[in-house]
Order: sequence, then structure tokens, then C-alpha cells
Amino acid sequence: MNFFDRLKQYDIILASQSPRRRELMEAAGIPFRTMVRPTDEAFTNDMPPTDVVIHLCRKKANCFRDELKRPEAIIITADTIVVHDGRIINKPGGAEEAFAMLSTLSGSTHEVYTGVCIRHQENERVFYYHSLVTFRALKEEEIRYYIKHYQPFDKAGAYGIQEWIGYIGITSIEGSYPNVMGMPVHKVYEYLNEMISNEI
Repeated sequence: MNFFDRLKQYDIILASQSPRRRELMEAAGIPFRTMVRPTDEAFTNDMPPTDVVIHLCRKKANCFRDELKRPEAIIITADTIVVHDGRIINKPGGAEEAFAMLSTLSGSTHEVYTGVCIRHQENERVFYYHSLVTFRALKEEEIRYYIKHYQPFDKAGAYGIQEWIGYIGITSIEGSYPNVMGMPVHKVYEYLNEMISNEI
């Protein structure tokens, strides 16, 4: 039995409401369904970015203990943050905060960290992935156009790399493009393959 046939024996639950993560999982050929549970996403200010994303994706996975009582269930959670000059930039609360965030990122390089937890009742894989993204200097009218037409209020750093601002503003990426979208799907595929091939 090949990997894709074995995959079908599991109930893979993507615990995310992000359409970008769903798109990436579908593109990788991983069968899944989505389920979301409210999660307290608080963290302490002294935590380094790598610890923040690991902490948050594990907290999200902890909300699915009942589902994990079934041996066929696999939970996948993820959390993405943007870091600029050592400061974590979260999702904007509105248009003006989004403008301030994008103005900060304009003409500079920032970091994107995504933490992922793949959990089964017998095992789990928890990891993070890191990418560097550089924006050219953006004009005020470009930033305001993007915010007005795309309303990036559900995105860390107030932008989606796969949207207009990414196409016209990003000059270089070091690391995984899907990671900047919200999930290093190549690593998810790799770890799922490893877990399932070893029968979890």
C-alpha cells in the first residue's frame, strides 16, 4: 500500500479557518477536513519568536483531546507570526493599524515564523519554519489601495504574499513561499509521510 492509500485510512483534521492553509493542503494532495476550536492565543512578551509559534500551535492542538481518542484521527495546527527588528507584528485591528504595520515593513526585510503541530494519540511532530521577506519602499497610495481592496485584517503583518501587495511589493524571499502564506506544507507532507509510513 502506498503513502496516499495509507493517508485515506486516517481522519486528518486541519484545525484552522485560514483559507490559505486549506489551499496549501489541497495543493499538496493531503485529504483533510477542517475544524476550529476557540483558543487563547496569549503569550508572554519575553518569549522568543520560535517559542511563541511552538507554544501557540501546541495550545491549539490541546483543544482536540476528544478527537484524538480515535486512533484514526490526526490533528494539524499552525500559527504564523511576522517579526520586524525583533518585534512581533500581529494581525491589525483595523485599517489604520494595518497602514502602520505595512509602513513599518516597507523598504525593509522581516522574518516570518510558522509553528506546526501534527498530533496523533501515539505521537506528535512539532516544528517551526523560518523565512525572510523583503519589501521595496511602498508608496502611501499603494498601501492604502491594498488595504481598501483586500482588507488584510486576518493576516499577521497585515499582508498576504499571494495577494496584490506581494506581487508588486516583495523583491525577495529567502526560505519557503508557502511558509509565508501560513504553512510550510513541504514539511507537513514530509512528517506525515514519516509518521504514517512508520504506522504513527
